[in-house]
Formats: sequence, C-alpha cells, structure tokens
Amino acid sequence: MTATRDAPPIGSRGRLAFFGPAFVAAIAYVDPGNFATNFSAGAEFGYLLLWVIVGANLLAMLIQTLSAKLGMATGRNLPELCRDHFPRPVSRGMWVQAELVAIATDLAEVIGGAIALNLLFGIPLFMGGVITGIVAFALLALQGRGYRPFELAIAGLFGVILLGFLTTVLRIDIGGADLAAGLVPRFEGTESLLLATGILGATVMPHVIYLHSALTQSRIPAETLQDRRFLLRRQQTDVVVGMGAAGLVNAAMLVIAAALFYGTTVPDTDTLEGVHAGLARVLDQPAAFAFALALLASGFASSGVGTYAGQVVMQGFIRRRIPLLLRRLLTLAPALVVLGIGVDPTRALVLSQVVLSFGIPFALVPLVLLTRRKDIMAELVNRRVTTVVAGAAAAVIIGLNAFLIWQTVTGA
Repeated sequence: MTATRDAPPIGSRGRLAFFGPAFVAAIAYVDPGNFATNFSAGAEFGYLLLWVIVGANLLAMLIQTLSAKLGMATGRNLPELCRDHFPRPVSRGMWVQAELVAIATDLAEVIGGAIALNLLFGIPLFMGGVITGIVAFALLALQGRGYRPFELAIAGLFGVILLGFLTTVLRIDIGGADLAAGLVPRFEGTESLLLATGILGATVMPHVIYLHSALTQSRIPAETLQDRRFLLRRQQTDVVVGMGAAGLVNAAMLVIAAALFYGTTVPDTDTLEGVHAGLARVLDQPAAFAFALALLASGFASSGVGTYAGQVVMQGFIRRRIPLLLRRLLTLAPALVVLGIGVDPTRALVLSQVVLSFGIPFALVPLVLLTRRKDIMAELVNRRVTTVVAGAAAAVIIGLNAFLIWQTVTGA
C-alpha cells in the first residue's frame, strides 16, 4: 500500500491503538493523594492554590508526552535507557530512589482505598488496605489477556471518578471572581507551600513518567519516519485528552472544597473522613456517596497502576523481575503498618505526596537529557524550545522543593 499523509501504512489500527496509555497514566494523577492534597488546599486556603493545579497539569501533559515519545521512538523504556546511558552507580541509585517513591505511592493508594471502604461499608482500615491490595492484583491479572482489558478496566474506573466530581461541581455555586483570583500565582505561608508541593507531587507522578514510556515502547512497530510522526500525533492527542480529564478532576476537587468548606464552621475538612461528612452535611448523602465511590475507584485503579510501574522500574534499572504477588506484598506492607499503628491517614497521604514531589527530578531530568539526544531519538528528538521548557520546569520543581525544606527547617 502506498503511504500517504492521511493514511500511513499502519492504517486505522494505528489511529486507535495509541489511545489508552495516557488514561493509565492519568489514573495516577487522580489517586487518593490528590484527594487529600486538593481537598485540604481548598478547605484551608480557598481558591488560592488553583493555579498550582493548572500549572501542574500543563506540566504533566509535557512530561507524559516526552515519556510516551521516548518509548515510541526507541522501543525501550526510560529505566532501560537510564541503565544503558548512565554510569552504573548512578542508575542503581536512581533505582533505589524509584523504589522508595513506589512505596510512597502505594502508601497513598492503599490508604485511600481503605478509607473509601470504611466510609462505604464500615470495613476497618487495616482490612480495607488488604482488600485494596487484592483488587489491585486482580486488575494486573488482566494483563495476561493483553493490554486492552487492563486499559479498559482502568479507563472505566477513571470514568467513575470523573463523573462523581463533575456532577457535584454542577450542583454548587462558584464565585467567579474568587476562581479567577486563584489563577494568580502566590502563596500564604509555609503550610500553603507544603500543600502546593504536595499537589505537585500528586499531579506529576514520578512512577508514571517511567511507566508511560513502557506503555508505548512496543505498542505498534513504526517502520518509516511517516509512521513515527503519525503515531506521535496520535499519542499527543491521547495525552491531551487523558491529562486534560485528570486536570478537570483535580480542579473540581479543590473548587468543591473551596466553595463548600473554606471559611465555614464545617469541622475536620482537612481529612477525607471529614470531607465525606461535610458533603453529606452541606449538600446531601448522595454527594457524600459519590465522593466515597470516586475515592474507592481511585484507590483500586491507582494501586494496580503503581504496582505495574514498580515492575517496569525494577526490570529496567537492574534487569530483575520478582513475582508480581511478592512485589505487591512488599509495597503493600508499609501502608498496612501505617494503618495498623493508627497514624492519621489523611496526614500520611499529604506527606506521601511531598515525598513524591522530591522524586520527580530523578525521573524528569533523565527524561529531558535523553529526549534531547538525536543519537537516541533520531528524527523525533526534542526541538530546542521543548528542551528549554522541560528543563525550566525541572529547575522550578527542584527550587520549590529546596525552598520548602528551607522554610520548614527555619520556620521562616
């Protein structure tokens, strides 16, 4: 078949097959850590940090596009390329920090699922954590039937989250002037900076920077430059749609909290349990049910995605695989310990997102360095402006984290 601009050799199969990876990545952008940070930010500071969500989401689109492009252009994922192109001590150190990030990720996801099961069915938190881990393992088992069943299951759970929050937003009064003011970058003290860093860590997730490249690395073989450019456009559309939907969910969380809880006497709105009770008090029980159901879908789906990412990280950095059940148990254990000893679950969620924010540069900087190299990316190498913007984003993230440490330590 003769190749044309509108109908490359891969045909209609290529038009559809690249839709899906971004939605798997996007579920990590609406995990229970986002619930904790976004609702805490809205309840405590109103619309103040809305600009952080918008900026983080735009950054997520750029980062996930680069990650997807890397896998598509090279046929290898980011951890594999780090192992091949960086000194061994560096790649091993990157693997260790990536595993720590995986633990922090699983902490948020399992705690979120446990809280949701407790809110919906009264199941004790520890047992809810165990159930969340089992469901995540069942989701991963779908991969044995190919990538589509797993992606469809994740997309279905994402739909539950999206529908739950958008229906609630349509029922509340939103102050237009306050909403616009929230798009102006500013902070109000160390606590707002802590939450902003948590929002960033919950939105730009290090483990899915690694994972997205694996989801696209062997999806469809592209034999010609025209094929690669066609597929690049398709995956860019996938990222914009998937990350855009995640951005709507994150913004909706903060807007709901700001509109209903900021400046009110509704108690405990800095906790997920308090948000659930507050929604029932201010709106009605169906709104509270929608929140808990969305939290449950988030916990189940994001836990499965997180475990999948952990497998990619280990295999890529050190060429080792462990049984999926063992990996599930290893990353599940810290979350069960937190639940078992009675640590405040919402606070643990927020702090886990700060840990994730500190892990972003270790994934983002190598991604920028590799995608700017023509010997690796060939014709799909970054344009200069793309590298500059991505490098500036990495610098901002690193600077924000450093400033957070300084303010926290000095009390300034």
